[in-house]
Amino acid sequence: MEHAAGKNSAGAKLYPPIEPWDRRMLDVGDGHSVYVEQCGAEDGIPVIVFHGGPGGGCSPAMRRFFNPQRYRIILFDQRGCGRSRPHASVTYNTTWHLIEDIELIRTTLGIDRWIVFGGSWGATLALIYAQTHPGRAAWLVLRGVFLATEREFDWFYGGGAGQFWPDLWARFKEPIPENEHGNLIEAYHQRLFSGNRAEELKHARIWAAWENALASIENDGAMIDSPADYALAFARLENHYFQNRAFLSDEQQILSNMGRIAHIPSTIVQGRHDMICPPQSAWALHQAWPTSEFRMIPRAGHAVSEPGIAAELVRTTDKLSRQRATLGL
Repeated sequence: MEHAAGKNSAGAKLYPPIEPWDRRMLDVGDGHSVYVEQCGAEDGIPVIVFHGGPGGGCSPAMRRFFNPQRYRIILFDQRGCGRSRPHASVTYNTTWHLIEDIELIRTTLGIDRWIVFGGSWGATLALIYAQTHPGRAAWLVLRGVFLATEREFDWFYGGGAGQFWPDLWARFKEPIPENEHGNLIEAYHQRLFSGNRAEELKHARIWAAWENALASIENDGAMIDSPADYALAFARLENHYFQNRAFLSDEQQILSNMGRIAHIPSTIVQGRHDMICPPQSAWALHQAWPTSEFRMIPRAGHAVSEPGIAAELVRTTDKLSRQRATLGL
């Protein structure tokens, strides 16, 4: 008998919490060690989960989108965040280092092909990984798509989202002198890497609070301070990646290379009212990807905890678990 699904606070069905049967620190070189865990069925369908941010880290809740009797669930903290070390470090920390780390995880665990599951920045990383190693992804499950284009950066850090949340936007801009408002990513970069711990932490908490406040459609306008370690890793890493435009050679790099993964099936789950990653990017990706399924979730924002998004992700992983033979996993 399969595990009965549990529910989150809003009623979406999730699988019960489970503990990993394997935890390890993987030396990936360059002075970095990456935390990796496995849970579920040792002989189950392999799925790797990419967390968001960059800098968000994985959490136990991410295990709950998969039937633990059918999936071999692999989570990891990307360089510099979560339990990976060194903490909040941006040295040797680029998209391409992460791609190499993912491949090292795959080969270390003896996996040939797997399902790739990611949301927000995790969706970005999933797309870049699949385009770099198209033979390794059997299916992509993506949520809250972010393509790292100038339009998206301008939306969130140039005042687009601020038109809907002018009070929170004012608080995000407040610590930055007006003459630097034309490039807030750069302005925050200077302060997040100033070498002054108190100044870095102050700006890290404001950076993280702006994004976290807009994640859910249920947001009441509160900007809540994150714990110091989390805020510092999240803000420094995310700002570092965005300052460098995700280390892509071209802002349209992902869409320009869709031919490389045209044969890989995917499911795209997008909140209709996503204030962090507006639906246009997910729609553009779907239009460029003939093998993709598109699920627009009404009355949902960006967060994976939105009940409609969580329910659709579980429906997708349940469907894929019944198609193991077709997937060749």
